Amino acid sequence: MSKKYDFASVEPKWQKYWNEHKSFEASADHTKPKFYALVEFPYPSGHGMHVGHIKAYSGLEVVSRKRRMQGYNVLFPIGFDAYGLPTENTAIKTGVHPRKVTDDNIVKFTGQLKRVGFSFDWSRVIDTTDENYYKWTQWIFLKMFEKGLVFRDKTLVNYCPSCKVVLSNEDSQGGKCDVCHSDIVQKTKEVWYLRITEYADKLLQGLEEVDYLPNVKLQQQNWIGKSTGAFVDFAIKEQDEKLEIYTTRPDTLYGVTFMVIAPEHPIIQKYRDSISNIADLDAYKAECAKKSEFERTQLVKDKTGVKIEGLTGINPITGKEIPIYISDYVMMGYGTGAIMAVPAHDSRDYDFAKKFGIDIIEVIQGGDITKEAYTGDGEMVNSGLLNGISNKKDAIAKMLEILEEKGCGKKGVQYKMKDWAFNRQRYWGEPIPIVHCPQCGMVPVPYEELPLRLPPVENFEPGTDGESPLAKIDSFVHCNCPKCGGAARRETDTMPQWAGSSWYFLRYCDPHNDKEFASQEALQYWMPVDWYNGGMEHVTRHMIYSRFWHKFLYDLGLVPTSEPYAKRTAQGLILGPDGEKMSKSRGNVVDPNDVVDVYGADVLRLYVLFMGDYEKAAPWSENSVKGCKRFIDRIWALQDKVVDSDSYSDALRSKMHKTIKKVSGDIESMKFNTAIAAMMTLLNDIYDAGSITRKEFRDLLILLYPFAPHVSEELYQVIGCEGVLSEQEWVTYDEALCVDDTIEIVVQINGKVKAKLEIPADAEKDAVLEQAAAEPKIAEATAGKNIIKQIYVPKKLVNFVVK
Repeated sequence: MSKKYDFASVEPKWQKYWNEHKSFEASADHTKPKFYALVEFPYPSGHGMHVGHIKAYSGLEVVSRKRRMQGYNVLFPIGFDAYGLPTENTAIKTGVHPRKVTDDNIVKFTGQLKRVGFSFDWSRVIDTTDENYYKWTQWIFLKMFEKGLVFRDKTLVNYCPSCKVVLSNEDSQGGKCDVCHSDIVQKTKEVWYLRITEYADKLLQGLEEVDYLPNVKLQQQNWIGKSTGAFVDFAIKEQDEKLEIYTTRPDTLYGVTFMVIAPEHPIIQKYRDSISNIADLDAYKAECAKKSEFERTQLVKDKTGVKIEGLTGINPITGKEIPIYISDYVMMGYGTGAIMAVPAHDSRDYDFAKKFGIDIIEVIQGGDITKEAYTGDGEMVNSGLLNGISNKKDAIAKMLEILEEKGCGKKGVQYKMKDWAFNRQRYWGEPIPIVHCPQCGMVPVPYEELPLRLPPVENFEPGTDGESPLAKIDSFVHCNCPKCGGAARRETDTMPQWAGSSWYFLRYCDPHNDKEFASQEALQYWMPVDWYNGGMEHVTRHMIYSRFWHKFLYDLGLVPTSEPYAKRTAQGLILGPDGEKMSKSRGNVVDPNDVVDVYGADVLRLYVLFMGDYEKAAPWSENSVKGCKRFIDRIWALQDKVVDSDSYSDALRSKMHKTIKKVSGDIESMKFNTAIAAMMTLLNDIYDAGSITRKEFRDLLILLYPFAPHVSEELYQVIGCEGVLSEQEWVTYDEALCVDDTIEIVVQINGKVKAKLEIPADAEKDAVLEQAAAEPKIAEATAGKNIIKQIYVPKKLVNFVVK
């Protein structure tokens, strides 16, 4: 009898072996076929890793181990996305420098990852806060600056008073700060932007070239939000001035009865002396400044606004005078900061018109506008030359013609995506390598002076007015202009946390290069990433930002592919045992270390993939973990049933081939749970057979190895196989031996299942019908009745229709 499996000694033994033999380092031999698998590098928080990280990395871990056995040169790297607010907030709270906090957390994460036995290439680890890394982040930023993709602009920003930092729209969704969840407020500030909108069409077109999950593509398309419509000019009666609006429905122009502009619209300042109720407008604008963009643009809320006394619009199609209002739901950052309102056919405009007593004119038939806005399609009415047109597309085309003729509008395109606010007023980020010179303006730091290092500081507290802590360091701020040599000041904002992750996949190709971000040879060989897996929460921001950086570098001829990721998949969350999302506050977080302590790493690895469909969320279950432990113990005990033979036994031959086919295919389609279930079924078959040949056991261990590598490597040695398991070839199957000799079908009477039938796989229809009719239960149920119809769906069912 074999002794009980001792994971506590076996797992460290094999981790040490793989480490010493550099088993998972990508080879410098670029003649071999390559496979580049990428997982989202973690943010090294003080909490350490949770089981969600383990699930996120386990999918491509299995694929990578299989690919190595298939003869590929595999790059499966890991690193740390380590700049950002949480680390800085910890540093402020504890008084420990962010550098030390980061280093300590990286050590903690590394230990956890190695303990689970991931086959990462540890020779290529990157850390976005390392100056040898962020030198190249700054270098790419300066290239964008050179090409006009970096600019500064005064704007209303989302400001978190608690973190004392400006946040992008993406980082303040729902009017809450992403980091501390406090309410955000609006503040006017000069901000750095990256002109990502220049790449909107390229980002959309690129989605045609890649293999992403359909919902990943859809989320990116919605995020970019391309719409086609028209820009229309509305004259102002009292001034020689026009207000430009953008609309996707120019066909409804005859129904425009008022306009709404943003409270911050510059036209108000320009003509404030001729606006009689300017004090009311100023007061309303001040109230708006206290609201976040989310609060201002919510659909379900009371409509508020103030009519401008002194500025009146003219409908360019009807020539009628229409009132102009200010309201908080119109934002300067969206479109032109002015909208036309068609209350008969837009719910928000309808509510506004009802509240302020404004005309409502029907221009599309089909609803009852005395009760509510009609937002459906229908025939155009009260619309001059458009009357009688019932096709929306034709009506829009006709109106575009009219606008062009009148010279008051033109066809146009708009995007929901805005330029990327690219700065933080905090210490722990990449310094922005720009100098402000009174003579020369904004001057880039010369490339040879990169990296512009983050200066060591004692106090990382942000300034009270949203100034960066760097602004307090005179030795950093005061400098000479690189262009004219005169006295100048350094930019004191730092880059947002998204900067380092926008190009990290490129650095993995050549992480120790100090001459360029990666050599052309390395990029030519490794790019694109063959398979990228990560969370659904990153498919818009991070993926769109990194695709933008990559396309920019592609346009400069610095990377060989137009898209960085050939394929993108996503894993579902692991929920707590209570079915809720894991969080410290709920106390339902499962620590992978605790699981490894009790059951071993292989059990943890198996369970996170066995718990359900990889792409769906599933709750943690201690009982199922124990089930995976029993499976490993039963595999271990098989060594007592080994028969010395280098072939498959008759009893298991077909089952072995079917299992190899099933596991091989399921790994590729990320159906890890059914791959493990197939091995569990095979294990039961082996126990039923009473013995296993050495060849069968060896091949089963190869199938199990990507999922549970430690026990597989150990058993491979125990049963006396040659070499080490990680260096063996993946197993193959014979298709002919995967075909069942017999199959099971159901037999129905009048559509209700009455019996099951085992039939030869190649049985002819007549033979099947004869066998089904002779089945005792069927014969009994049809006795004395008339069989009117016999239906056979091949390999599935027989249905007798009887009376």
